[in-house]
Amino acid sequence: MNLDLLSTTPATKPWEQPSSFWGTMSHAVAAVSGPVAALSVDALRYNALDMVVRAGGVPIRVASKSVRVRSVLDAVLALPGYRGILAFTLPEALWLSKPHGEMPAHDDIVLGYPTADRAAIAALVADEDALSRITLMVDDPAQLDLVDSVAGAAARPEVRVAIDADASWRAPGLGHVGVLRSPVHEPAEVAALARTIAGRDGFRLVGLMMYEAQIAGQGDATGPGDTMIRWMQRRSAAELLERRAAIVSALRDIAPLEFVNGGGTGSLELTASDLSVTELTAGSGLLAGHLFDGYRAFTPAPAAAFALEVVRKPAPDVATVLGGGWIASGPALQSRQPRAVWPPDLQMAAREGAGEVQTPLRGEAARALAVGDRVWFRHAKSGELAERIDRYHLVDSSVPGATVGTVATYRGDGQAFL
Repeated sequence: MNLDLLSTTPATKPWEQPSSFWGTMSHAVAAVSGPVAALSVDALRYNALDMVVRAGGVPIRVASKSVRVRSVLDAVLALPGYRGILAFTLPEALWLSKPHGEMPAHDDIVLGYPTADRAAIAALVADEDALSRITLMVDDPAQLDLVDSVAGAAARPEVRVAIDADASWRAPGLGHVGVLRSPVHEPAEVAALARTIAGRDGFRLVGLMMYEAQIAGQGDATGPGDTMIRWMQRRSAAELLERRAAIVSALRDIAPLEFVNGGGTGSLELTASDLSVTELTAGSGLLAGHLFDGYRAFTPAPAAAFALEVVRKPAPDVATVLGGGWIASGPALQSRQPRAVWPPDLQMAAREGAGEVQTPLRGEAARALAVGDRVWFRHAKSGELAERIDRYHLVDSSVPGATVGTVATYRGDGQAFL
């Protein structure tokens, strides 16, 4: 179904009243059997508009991996302030570049990561329309070689490419701070790669991406280490501001860049203040996995959640739900497990955690739970929940009965990209 986020925004924030919010969610899906995932339209709308405010007028490119629901991507991109998609695989980008049912084709898709998918590259270079809509990401001439091995420059149209430059901080005494992404870090290194691209037939350099994960993807209100994290982020931001400007200046002498992309949900305000950046990327803040609760700059609404049914009571203060082991990617820490959010104050068993087939939950609230009752959880990350389900049930508190339909995830559309 078509999802409209342009309708009137409620004057209240229903998620600030947890009892009524989760009660509405439960009532809306009461007739649905088994595990169920839901999207609060109120919360999604709030998050989408709040991100536009935080971006301060700089366009936001939507990170599709943090959504993985085509109709949600369409609805967000219909809002003023959003422009284009940052895709995570080339097959996904090709799929998004074509119409799907009533959903339109997208014409501004940047691949967020390099690809070695030869079949997808062959499909891309054989489709001039897709070539005009999709930009590949590179950080090494070997990635250009791979494209040429599939179809040489003389045998295909020009391929649009952007450079992914490393935005991590090489801190004195600390070393590498950030994620391990691109091998090109210094302005001279990025410029050398740009000259290589510009000098090769069959490729056109159109953009630059620099994702400061150590700022955007690291909460600064999570616990005892916050002071050190904030110090790191201030120092990293100052270094990046100078280095990114130097990189952009060097690249503009080599090729007419169409975009300079930066940031993420956690750094919209900071990255938007960088005058060398022409667009931002964000996606996690739309559905708001619980990892994004630990930021000072913003408080996202819990837009996506899933509910599991109680199937046994091993003890009066323990309720066991079926399933639950929907663990987020990243280091195997407690923070990557789903979080039980309603009823409140339920705790997982330390020796079991979230299990593949069952998750015991302990606490006083468990005493009131009976077989057949539901417990609501939030996934740690925003998009990965969609790989476990085929649809979200839409819940809108302003609509009688609250249920307004369903939307298919990528999986529900028969797609499994990564």
